[in-house]
Amino acid sequence: MRLEKFAAIDIGSNAIRMLIANVLLGDATPPKFHKNSMVRVPIRLGEDSFTVGDISSKNLKRMIHAFKAFKKIMKVHGVTQYRAYATSALREASNTNTVLEKIKKKTGIQIQVIDGRKEAEIISTNSSFDGLNFGNKNFLFVDVGGGSTEFSLFKNGERLASKSFKLGTVRLLNNLVSKRVWEEVKEWIIDHTGKYEKIAVLGTGGNINKLIKLTSIKEGKPLSIVELGSIYHQLQSLSYEERILKFELNPDRADVILPATEIYLRSMDWCGATRVYVPKMGLADGMIQEMFASLYPST
Repeated sequence: MRLEKFAAIDIGSNAIRMLIANVLLGDATPPKFHKNSMVRVPIRLGEDSFTVGDISSKNLKRMIHAFKAFKKIMKVHGVTQYRAYATSALREASNTNTVLEKIKKKTGIQIQVIDGRKEAEIISTNSSFDGLNFGNKNFLFVDVGGGSTEFSLFKNGERLASKSFKLGTVRLLNNLVSKRVWEEVKEWIIDHTGKYEKIAVLGTGGNINKLIKLTSIKEGKPLSIVELGSIYHQLQSLSYEERILKFELNPDRADVILPATEIYLRSMDWCGATRVYVPKMGLADGMIQEMFASLYPST
């Protein structure tokens, strides 16, 4: 048995996360992946990119501090491989190249900006579904982020289609999502799921994980559309400050959780799903899987 440690850095529109995972390699057994630690830094890059058009000098400095810290944490853990992917906010910022060059110069960390299609494919990596028993079911995978939402349709464990839309929580908070975008999402979901009588939603992202923690639902059990709607109305009835106090939400979660819930509810309604399953996985988990596959293609 051999142990390796991989790190995945997910530079999103609402926060930056670093996942460190243990990868156990055996001579005659499949590899096993275990989450070791997760660090989340609330740097809302989308607030810059989607409203002003570029990343501010203030947030660039915060990013440099964060990546210097990430590098030290990786060294302490003995990380052997890492990848850093940036999504919607840096895809659209006008000064992305400058930002990436400065971070590389100051911290040594190389960041790759990925497009929406690749983001959707990484997030919905099949091997991340181990133990979820979805192999014989149809489901719509919905990952809600700050700048975009990724959708993937699965039938009997096979991904049939994926699409990324500029429908994110930070965009919605800043009134940057038109009715046309909502219509395009609705059309895509109905076109791809309409022929399936039974379908479930698989939701990922920080907001849906927080939503399920606000209920009495046991881990691994689905959340019904009725229960999700009830939570939404509770949150909607409270002020920003009240949501922080009553539900013990982080300040950078208390505002985006409402538009995120709306996206999940609308997605469930349009595909006819009555339940949403919430595995603890996201882009960083898919990045670990992708990293391993590229290093050990025959395993």
